[in-house]
Amino acid sequence: MHNGKLTVVGAGPGDLELITLKGIKALESADVVLYDALVDPALLEYAPNAEHIFVGKRKGCYRYQQEQINELIVQRASQGVHVVRLKGGDPFVFGRGAEEMEFAANHGIEVAVVPGISSSVSVPAAQHIPVTKRGAAESFWVITGTTKEHKLSKDVALAAKSNATVVILMGMSKLGEIMELFKEEGKQHTPVAIIQNGTTDNEKVGIGTVASIEYKAKEQQLANPAIIIIGEVVNHRQHILDIQKEYQTKGKKLFENV
Repeated sequence: MHNGKLTVVGAGPGDLELITLKGIKALESADVVLYDALVDPALLEYAPNAEHIFVGKRKGCYRYQQEQINELIVQRASQGVHVVRLKGGDPFVFGRGAEEMEFAANHGIEVAVVPGISSSVSVPAAQHIPVTKRGAAESFWVITGTTKEHKLSKDVALAAKSNATVVILMGMSKLGEIMELFKEEGKQHTPVAIIQNGTTDNEKVGIGTVASIEYKAKEQQLANPAIIIIGEVVNHRQHILDIQKEYQTKGKKLFENV
């Protein structure tokens, strides 16, 4: 029997409608779907005839170790079937999709990838926070808050020195350390947003500054999975809300009197 195929698919940031059409087509053709904790199980409805295997982790508890997931992919694909590895966000943005593809390819498995909408840009965007904006930010960093050694990435200190927007994934457990690095650069008043469960019905948003966001996070009980956005672009959210409010209270009345 010939070896099967592995397709690594990005499910998007959480909203069911933010998976791509190509991702849906991959699910429809799947014989086996291995999915993560950040994937809405409702997406499995696109693969009604496939075997569904949960391989994610919740609160640090692993259902499968990464090595076991790799072996499971190869074991199933070697039966000549189509395995879809469904991951939250984009599989190449801190998703270990590249590692799984490499492992499968080294075992003679055909591999493919369907990019997903990364939470690093889409979750802020859904809350009217652009990661770049003329006059506010010319670039942006996307950094993991916790390395494989469970330490804070050294890139955070470098990013704190720049004028770029800084987006940190998986960083809530290091929130205090992160803010201290920005305080050391004199950025106590820089706006910060924390968005938990972005683009889903359970979304929670906390807005503050480098100096105040830890208090805001405790007050609103913000926790993982969450994204931290640091930079002047965070102010765009309130700016848009203010414009809309002003239109509703003033502009609409002027329009009705025309």
